[in-house]
Formats: sequence, C-alpha cells, structure tokens
Amino acid sequence: MKSTFSTLFLERLAVQNAAFRYQLPSRKDTGVFLESVMQFLFPVTQDCHQHSLSLAEVQQQLEDKLDCLLKPLNENLPSSREIVVKRFFETLPAIYENLLLDAQAIADNDPASAGIEEVIAVYPGFYAIAVYRLAHALVGLDVPLLPRLFTEHAHGLTGIDIHPKASIGQSFFIDHGTGIVIGATTNIGTNVKIYQGVTLGALSVSKSLAETKRHPTIEDNVVIYANATILGGKTVVGHDSIVGGNVWLTMSVPPHSQVYHQSEVKIKQAAL
Repeated sequence: MKSTFSTLFLERLAVQNAAFRYQLPSRKDTGVFLESVMQFLFPVTQDCHQHSLSLAEVQQQLEDKLDCLLKPLNENLPSSREIVVKRFFETLPAIYENLLLDAQAIADNDPASAGIEEVIAVYPGFYAIAVYRLAHALVGLDVPLLPRLFTEHAHGLTGIDIHPKASIGQSFFIDHGTGIVIGATTNIGTNVKIYQGVTLGALSVSKSLAETKRHPTIEDNVVIYANATILGGKTVVGHDSIVGGNVWLTMSVPPHSQVYHQSEVKIKQAAL
C-alpha cells in the first residue's frame, strides 16, 4: 500500500523531531508511577488484581519506575539517574508527613468529610496536593519538565492546576477544588484554605518576566473563598485574613483583613 504521507512531510517530521530539546516519558507511564506511589504511601484503597508484595519489593518497583521515567531525560539531568532516584526517595518520608497534615486539615475543616481515609481515597484536592508535593521534590532536584508532567496529570484528573514550582506550606486545605489555578511563583504559608475557582495568578504574561516573582504571596491562616482572583508578584495577603468569594485583588492587604466583593442582587416578582 502506498504511503498516505508525502516524502516532504516525512522529512519535515524528521527535522522537527531532531530539533526538540527534550525527550519525555509518556503520560501513561507518568500516571502509573504516581498511582503506584500513592498506593504505597496510602493503601486505603485496594486493587482487585494487586499481588501481595513486601514493602522492600514495592520500593524497588517504584525506584525502577522512576528510573524509567528519567531515562528519556538522561542528557538533561543534573546528575546520574541513580543519584536523582536516590535523592527523590530520600525526600519521601518528609513528603509523607506533610501529606498527613494536609489530609488531616481537609478532614478537620470539611463538615462533609467522614474522616481522613475518605479524604485520601476520594478527595480531588488531596490528590492534587499530593502530586504537587511529589513534583515539587523533583523541582528541588533540578529535574526538567517531569515535574510539570506530574502536576498536569493531576490537573487532568481533578481540574486543579498547581505549578510544581509554587511554594506551599503545611496543612494546606483545598475544598472542592475545580478550577483552582496556582502559578509558579506563588508563595503559600501554613494552614491556608482555598475553595473552588480561586486563581493565584500574574498581572502580566510577558515571557520576559518568566524568572521574576509574578504571583501573589498568601501568608499563614488565610481563607480564600470561591472564585476569588488574586494577581501580582507584589500582592501579599496578610496572615489571618479572609478573602471573600468573587473578589478581584491586585494590591496587598494587611494581616487580619476581611476582603469582600459587594454585588447587588435584585429579585423581581413576575406579575400574575
């Protein structure tokens, strides 16, 4: 059968593919690794087809899977794959402790929660935070692009977009979560609560500002309600503040502030 594609198009593909700076693992393999890590850390759900393995065997499998994900990036790693894998798994105990605090914060603050097991098993906010923390560990090891693959996997499943370079403190609470966007240079303190539709974004999307602080700082114990938009690298929400729903904020507010959007709602009864 004669090829559908012209020789010119095939040559064009070859030239472009050769020009790419990076080769990346597949999205499927990325998802398999993340699900395996979550199952290892939090075996509150059971795979019907799972075979019983020792923890040492599971750890070896996880290390092998991460090594496989890193292999296409081999030429762009700061050190050998073996060292990167070792250092990543050395961060896992601290990540685990932080995730327990995140899960407990969600369980404590959501009246609908039946407990920490439900949060870990089904809450999209917890899953997005967990994947973010794993991805952020890779950012700290100077691994290119793979951290973004991690968080985009979670984004696709949860509708929550957390850039892996963002800095997020302990006991982070996301409720519902759909539509949340947290930009790369965002700083979030401890015991912060964020509801669905919140954007922590930049005032400018100029490429020349890529390495500057473009996204806001949210200090400790802040609550940000649904659909609030907070923009700008110089914008600081002081600790123990409340930002109400639908607020548009591009300036700093002091600690213990209450920021609300005022709208007028009119109800007109139809003539009978």
